[in-house]
Amino acid sequence: MRRQGPVGHVDADAFYVAAERVRYAHLAGMPVGVLGNQGACVIAKSYEMKATGVGTGMPIWDAMKLCPEGIYVKRDFRWYEVLSRLMLETMRELSPRVEYYSIDEFFFEAAKPPAGDYQDYAVLVRDRLMDRIRVPVTVGIARTRTLAKLISDTAKPFGALAILDKAAEESLLAARPVTDVTGIAGRREKRLLPWGIRTCLDLAKSDRRLIRGLLTASGEALWWELNGDPVIPINAERTPHKVISRGGSFGDPTDKPDVLWAWLVRNLERMVEELLYHRVLAGRVAVWVGYRDGHAGEGRATLEVPTDRFDVLLDTFRPCLRRAWVPRALASRMHLFAEDLRPHTPRQLGLFDGLDAEDAATAVKQAVNDRHGRFALRSVATLPLGQVYADRANGYDICDVRGKTCF
Repeated sequence: MRRQGPVGHVDADAFYVAAERVRYAHLAGMPVGVLGNQGACVIAKSYEMKATGVGTGMPIWDAMKLCPEGIYVKRDFRWYEVLSRLMLETMRELSPRVEYYSIDEFFFEAAKPPAGDYQDYAVLVRDRLMDRIRVPVTVGIARTRTLAKLISDTAKPFGALAILDKAAEESLLAARPVTDVTGIAGRREKRLLPWGIRTCLDLAKSDRRLIRGLLTASGEALWWELNGDPVIPINAERTPHKVISRGGSFGDPTDKPDVLWAWLVRNLERMVEELLYHRVLAGRVAVWVGYRDGHAGEGRATLEVPTDRFDVLLDTFRPCLRRAWVPRALASRMHLFAEDLRPHTPRQLGLFDGLDAEDAATAVKQAVNDRHGRFALRSVATLPLGQVYADRANGYDICDVRGKTCF
């Protein structure tokens, strides 16, 4: 087994804002907020806007009260992906192994330069990305990926810090709450509190068997990582999907069945794109609908034969939506899930097998959309969502950026 050296973590500083500033230089130094699909909430903000009290997820009307002088722009994931791919390309020049963790985060094997040390290397990575892409990032280097991420979080913004000394690691861990560890929040934090585990150092100094009992094997892996033993590898290639999901917020809540159905069809068309791209078939499906009053509904079904066919999946989702639907309640979001994924393997056709009408229609639809745009040809059931399709910002989402390991 190849021995892994120190691990680095690159995290862009306010990436969506930075991306907007790359193409609109006059936004530098201004309070900038990036809005979600329907323009209803702030999904990213500059440090200048953050200083006014605006938080991620805050409704636009509340943000404008706190920061009336702010510049608010709708997100553009196509552009953000362009810069993200350039960052990935640059990182692959600087390191022998790079994990594309998210659109603005990368884990990498730290290659010590011939002259200098890992601190110099962290600065080199940060400055190279800034010089080439004009996106400010923070870099952390440590003995494990969990420690590297904690270091980069500590060094923000535009920092570069390498910590490989045990005493320096413990000093860092003592100053960070345990919830700063990715994978520990909410219920896991509550399980740790009765045992007096409040900081990252408390977790690292606890009995390993206790942590495994409280947080299962994934929590034990974090324990090893915090103690400097790398057990979570760098994944240079994405592992196969276990679940494919599509969905999100509606913007305007609705209690109209035809609009709910339109959202299901829209999300299913996007899901089928992914099933076809990854060449997998869905064995189980589920639909989840969230309502404005905090309640949620869910419907599930198992397919007799795994499939990626739109018509079959649509018929399967229909009763699932009925089970998830609460009459006269305002629905605000929906998510579809394709589970029990199987590889799409070729099969030998029978004597009377051939391209049926649905297969032919699907082929025509895909050819038209490949040539004229993603939703140039779509299901008539989506007509109630005319405004959604008219807004170009809704044509591409964060989940459409392929290759990331975070989801």
